[in-house]
Amino acid sequence: ASAGSQGNRVSRAIQWLRTHYDESLRVDDLAAQVQMSSSTFHHHFRQLTGMSPLQYQKWIRLNEARRLMLSERLDATSASFRVGYASPTQFNREYSRLFGNSPRRDIDSLRSGTDVVLSVAATY
Repeated sequence: ASAGSQGNRVSRAIQWLRTHYDESLRVDDLAAQVQMSSSTFHHHFRQLTGMSPLQYQKWIRLNEARRLMLSERLDATSASFRVGYASPTQFNREYSRLFGNSPRRDIDSLRSGTDVVLSVAATY
């Protein structure tokens, strides 16, 4: 298959991840869904996104949780469950790693800013 068609397949997988980010992910299943071997899929996915499929899913989940805490005023535990985390502890650890602060500190800091929703929406 040409690089272009593989890029299109990875793009389809990215779209699937954007709408199913809250579901558990088996990369082998996603690769099969877009008719690619796991290793080829992983390689092309990383080329397009700079991340592995699981890292990309985590990035989407954490950004969506951040949006939910800001716009729908969910607490961190509720937001973590809504985006597919089974463990609030794991969510807090990964959130802090990505955004540099605990969910509460991050959201409080963002709420004191002016263009909060625009900056979060722009990440998509």
